[in-house]
Amino acid sequence: MGAPIGTTLWRMTFFPGLLASSPWPDKSGSRTAAGPFPGASPALAIAELAAQVPFTVVLAEDTARAQVLLRELPFFLPPDCELLQLPDWETLPYDNFSPHQDIVSERLRTLHRLPRCERGVLVLPMAALMQRLPPRHYIEANSLILEVGQVLDGNALRQALSRSGYRSVDTVYEHGEFAIRGSLMDVFPMGSQLPLRIDMLDDEIDSLRCFDPETQRTVNTLDRIDLLPAREFPLDPGAIRDFQQRWYARFDVDHDQCPVFTELSEGRAPGGAEYYLPLFFSGCELLLDYLPAHTPLIAVGDHHDAAQRFWEEASRRYEDYGVDPRRPLLEPRELFTAVEELYSALGQRAVLELRTRSDAPVHLPSPALPPPQLLDGDSERGLRARLDRLLEGHNGPVLLCAETEGRSEILLESLESPPPRVANWTEFCASDHAFALGVAPLDRGINLGPEAPMLITEAQLFGERVAQRRRRRHRNAVDPEAIFRDLNELRPGSPVVHAEHGIGRYLGLTHLDVDGNAAEFLTLEYAEGSKLYVPVSSLQLISRYAGSDPEHAPLHRLGSEQWDKAQRKAREKANDVAAQLLEVYARREAREGIRYDLPEDYERFASGFPFEETPDQAAAIEAVEQDMAGGGIMDRLVCGDVGFGKTEVAMRAAFIAA
Repeated sequence: MGAPIGTTLWRMTFFPGLLASSPWPDKSGSRTAAGPFPGASPALAIAELAAQVPFTVVLAEDTARAQVLLRELPFFLPPDCELLQLPDWETLPYDNFSPHQDIVSERLRTLHRLPRCERGVLVLPMAALMQRLPPRHYIEANSLILEVGQVLDGNALRQALSRSGYRSVDTVYEHGEFAIRGSLMDVFPMGSQLPLRIDMLDDEIDSLRCFDPETQRTVNTLDRIDLLPAREFPLDPGAIRDFQQRWYARFDVDHDQCPVFTELSEGRAPGGAEYYLPLFFSGCELLLDYLPAHTPLIAVGDHHDAAQRFWEEASRRYEDYGVDPRRPLLEPRELFTAVEELYSALGQRAVLELRTRSDAPVHLPSPALPPPQLLDGDSERGLRARLDRLLEGHNGPVLLCAETEGRSEILLESLESPPPRVANWTEFCASDHAFALGVAPLDRGINLGPEAPMLITEAQLFGERVAQRRRRRHRNAVDPEAIFRDLNELRPGSPVVHAEHGIGRYLGLTHLDVDGNAAEFLTLEYAEGSKLYVPVSSLQLISRYAGSDPEHAPLHRLGSEQWDKAQRKAREKANDVAAQLLEVYARREAREGIRYDLPEDYERFASGFPFEETPDQAAAIEAVEQDMAGGGIMDRLVCGDVGFGKTEVAMRAAFIAA
């Protein structure tokens, strides 16, 4: 059964008679468009084609569709095929803030891996393809190889990291940071999932260990690692001089009144500095310049309209924001590739378009996917009946794909007899299983015909709530007490709290010479006009003032015990309140409450709510359900802004109690 799903599947099912000898456009400049490709069939097609060539580029129309492909492809690709991604900056053109460090890290990792990847697939959205990139020699020249046993000068490494844009901090938490403590150096390399601890023995690297930044515990050891530059542009003295010269030649403004120019001239990277990338290099490149000329490209979705929309947005924002003489802007053509220029370059390569509609020149006999089933009763009840409805008229083998290992165990309990487990689509197609179970975060299924293998996902069985659970699980919770992570968040005159000295008022940045070395400090004003100078590297000691009236924040006196007394008093009050609460809840736990069981049609009722819950709303709903199903006393108040969240919580509670 493996042969019809391999290359033969592509040649016979998708391209009957069109590509009898090869499934891929066989020469540069050739272009083929085929469709429709419903469900997850684009990922399967990409995997089939990637098996024919060493390296493949997949172009998605936007970031959302690129992320869907990145979730689906690992289930279909062979294990020796490396999956890379090049995300766009995820900022609007000409924004005055920079992309997140994790995004920059992933981009630099991919640009560094491209010349070295012998077999793989690169997925990127149209916006990333249109962005101009630093030249290839910049990535190579600013990458540093570290190996166990290597002789290394610690001071030279510190200087090299600073030149590459890494920030010196006390404790490493984010990409692009490093800290030195005696013979230990912690650094969070760009392109790495975990920070690295370098243990020096005299002038030799004794060990390289990846560690968890939260627990500081070692996760694994390495023999070698590549330290990539911290940014897509350099900030060493030579690069700054080149930037200044190109700025002078490009803009006729009062340079000293331009914050971007003054910040970059001082070796600091202000928000939005990426939109001046061409001023750091004699010439930028496109992603296509990083790839061999024969590298084929697969386009998924309406890529041309996506390119046109991005170009129009960049042009509009340039017209709107380019009038400020304090922040002159480069023209869109200097930062991005115009649509006609981009498609002229694409015309030199072999391109295959996988269209979701049936208006392609090559029309494929693609059966429609069965619609998602409506929930009736508990989510896992009646699983066999739902499968039967989805598989009506289908006689081929079926693979049921669970969201996670935990979900697969729940599904197994709901089936009469446990089906065999498979690791991926390839293993399933190579087997003789009529029905099997796999695990992958897929939302879309595959239907290749009544006799061909079929893929059914949890989202098809239980609706959109599976995808909603994943999106909520992957969102990072925002801590309202988070410390400042960026100097741009601080505003002169704002009250702040120093961890050791209490409440002061931020006045701005000051340059001071300490032991003959120039350094930058945050200036904090305290009571009676006292000043405290905090190194920029110790920004984590400064947190937000949470008082009700920032204008009249009570400033503490430096050198007094006022802050210590305030902290001690707060701890005592917290202990008193905690003791009172423990007594109250101990009494409540001893009382018996009313227990409600979830009605059989509760899931159907809940699935009829037409809006997607926010993470807070979903947490409140789950907590109320647990309270009502438990036997204790329920005491809960649901608060929020004006909207539908509280209404849904109340309606669900009323439905359970009815």
